[in-house]
Amino acid sequence: MKSTRNEVNRAGLINTDQSVTVYSNRQESIKYVFKRRILKNWRLYIFVLPAVLYYILFKYRPIYGIILAFKDYKASLGIWGSKWVGFEHFRRLFSSYWFPVIMKNTLTLSALGLIVGFPFPIILALSLNEVKNSKFRKFVQTVTYAPHFISTVVLCGVVIMFLSPEYGIINKLIQLFGSEPVFFMQKGSAFKWIYVLSGVWQNAGWSSIIYFAALSGVDPQLLEAAEMDGANRFQRIWHINLPTIMPTIVILLILNCGSLLSIGHEKVYLLQNQANLTASEVISTYVYKVGLVQSDYGFSTAVGLFNSVINSILLVSVNFIAKRLGETSLY
Repeated sequence: MKSTRNEVNRAGLINTDQSVTVYSNRQESIKYVFKRRILKNWRLYIFVLPAVLYYILFKYRPIYGIILAFKDYKASLGIWGSKWVGFEHFRRLFSSYWFPVIMKNTLTLSALGLIVGFPFPIILALSLNEVKNSKFRKFVQTVTYAPHFISTVVLCGVVIMFLSPEYGIINKLIQLFGSEPVFFMQKGSAFKWIYVLSGVWQNAGWSSIIYFAALSGVDPQLLEAAEMDGANRFQRIWHINLPTIMPTIVILLILNCGSLLSIGHEKVYLLQNQANLTASEVISTYVYKVGLVQSDYGFSTAVGLFNSVINSILLVSVNFIAKRLGETSLY
C-alpha cells in the first residue's frame, strides 16, 4: 500500500511539475512574442497608432450617445440628467406619417442606385481593359474620373441648371421638337432617376479603379491559351476576366447591400423642394430636419439608431448568404 501511494504521489508530483513546466513555457512564449514581434516591429505599430486612436476617440467613445434615443434630452439637463422615456421615440417613429414615406424613398433610391450604378463600373473596367491604345484608355479614364472630384453643391447646381424649364439645355432640346418644357425637378417620379443617374455619372469612373486594378491579376498565359483555342473577346472576358475579379465584386456588393439605408443627406437635400418632397424625403434628411433644425435630439438619435441596426442586419445577412453560396465573404 505504501509503495502504491508513493507511486501515486510521484505521479502527482510529476503531473504538477509538468503543469508548472507548461505554464512557464507559455509565459516564456508570450514574452518571446512580445519581444520578437512587437518590439521588433515597433515602428509599424507607431504608424498604426494614430488610426487606432482616431477610431477610439471619434468612433467608439461617442457610442454612449445612443442613450439619447431612450431619453427626452434637454441640453440644460445634460445626457444623464434628462428624463428616461424608454422606447417612446421608437413608438413615435413607427406611428409617424413620414415613417413609411422615408423608408420607401430610401429603399427605392438605394435599390435603384445598386441595380443601375453597381454594374456600370464593372462594365467600364472590363471595357477599358480590352482597349489596346494606351492614350485613348488614359483619356477615357481621365474623363470618367474627373466628375468624382466635383463637389456635391456644384453637381446639384449643374443638374438643376440643365433641367431648368426656362434655360436648361434639356428643355431647350424638348422645345426644339415642338413640345412644352418639362418641370423635371417638380416631378416626384423623375426625382429618383435624376438622383441615380447623376450619381452614376459622378462615381462610375472612380468606382471602376478598384476593378481595373483587380484585372491586373489576370494571368496573361490564360488569355493567350484561350485565344489560341479560338475563344473570342467576349468569351475571354466572361470565362477569364470576370471570374478573376469576382471576389472583389462580391466584397463590394456585400458592403453596398449593408449600406442600403445610408443615403447621404447633402445631395438629396440640395435637389429637394416642396413639390417633390414626398418622393425625396429619406431617412438622413428627416434626421437632419428633426434633429438639427427642430432640435429634437432624442428622436433623431432613435431614428439614426434604427437605421444603423437595420444596416447591420443587412450586412450580416448578405455576408452570410455570400459565405454559404461561395467562398468569398467579409469574415
